[in-house]
Amino acid sequence: MIRPTRRQLLAGALAAAVELPRVANAEARGNGQEHFELTQPELFVPGLDPAHDGLRVAQLSDLHIGDGAPDGRILLAVKAANAAKPDLVLLTGDFVTWSKEPIAHLPLVLAGLEAPTYAVMGNHDHFVDAKGVTEQLVKMGYGVLQNDHTIVRLKGADLTLFGVDDGRTKHEDVEAAFKNAPQSGTRLVMAHTPPTADRLPPNANLVCFSGHTHGGQIHIPILTHLAMRLARQPYVRGLYRVNGNQLYVNRGLGFGDGTPMARLGSDPEVAIFTLRAA
Repeated sequence: MIRPTRRQLLAGALAAAVELPRVANAEARGNGQEHFELTQPELFVPGLDPAHDGLRVAQLSDLHIGDGAPDGRILLAVKAANAAKPDLVLLTGDFVTWSKEPIAHLPLVLAGLEAPTYAVMGNHDHFVDAKGVTEQLVKMGYGVLQNDHTIVRLKGADLTLFGVDDGRTKHEDVEAAFKNAPQSGTRLVMAHTPPTADRLPPNANLVCFSGHTHGGQIHIPILTHLAMRLARQPYVRGLYRVNGNQLYVNRGLGFGDGTPMARLGSDPEVAIFTLRAA
């Protein structure tokens, strides 16, 4: 029997205690269940290769395809990502939730991202079938990094992209991911669980992109942050400085209107970043 996480139990309890309004987002929404917020942060990165000043990076996280998110939301998110014309797309885990059935469905809703696209696994992918999820992503032409790194040539300069596997299920190995990697230039990290940022090399001009928290799922100021700290998730949403590096925690796309779990004050998110030389 798979037990729900403490975060899920908290979300369920809070959902039962409040009446959840339907949130309409004017920036990026479909009809009803398809809504999400399109965020466009600028990140000022010390050590950024000058060629990458203005580089655009899209992040989609926690898709929970199947019962965890309406198909229309994922399709619209892919469309929004392509419309932003990013140079790179990052998929930061939790493609499925509890069942293997949606794995075969992944290409129907997630295929078609036009920029070079890379992914890491999340805890739910490992709970279900990380190998099967990886195989589908590779068939779509997306790279999957599991405690490894790759060099991506963008705008005439090399970008080092690290993929650290999921920490929640103890698959994380930062040392392996960074072994023999470049120690300067543009260096980005994908890691599903935000606390992985605590274990990255300090003061290394890294930008880490994570998800996992759903922005708290039910976001009530102070209360949600206290509850997340008790669940050993001190990084809930948005941008943080961690040991001299930067961490962005994406709110993800799954669990929302029309799904078994609802959100409050934490809309689904597609993030389009612009990197700037600090």
